[in-house]
This record gives sequence, C-alpha cells and structure tokens, in this order.
Amino acid sequence: METTIKLNPATKVELDGFRQYKSESYDELVRKLLYLAKMCEKEPKLSQKTILEIKEARERIKKGEFYTEEEAKKILGL
Repeated sequence: METTIKLNPATKVELDGFRQYKSESYDELVRKLLYLAKMCEKEPKLSQKTILEIKEARERIKKGEFYTEEEAKKILGL
C-alpha cells in the first residue's frame, strides 16, 4: 500500500539534501530517519568524533569516493 503525504517545500529541500545517492527514494529516506531516531533513543551518546566521521563518510559517498564490494574484496585478497 502506498500513500501520499504533504510536505512543506523547505522540508522537501532538507530531505533532498539528505540523500546519499541521486535515485534514493523518499521512502528510503524516511526509513533511514526512523532508524536513526530509534538508534538515538537506544544509544544517545554518540561522540562528536563519531558524528563527524559519519558526516565525512556521507560526503565521500556523495562524491563517489568509495570502493564497491568487488573492489574491496580484490584489495583484501578475498
């Protein structure tokens, strides 16, 4: 079942900026946000270092600076 929700234009812009890749759906974004919200309830003490590392990793992913699973296996000799 699918449903339609109304978003403030500013909210849509924020969601679009949160995408890790161009074709990531809004459903994926909402699921990710729900997961993060639940994790924050369970483990609210992420260090500032960890938060910075997550942000940096997301930026690298957006820029395409990552290894595919196949590339990583080849590098690791697996």
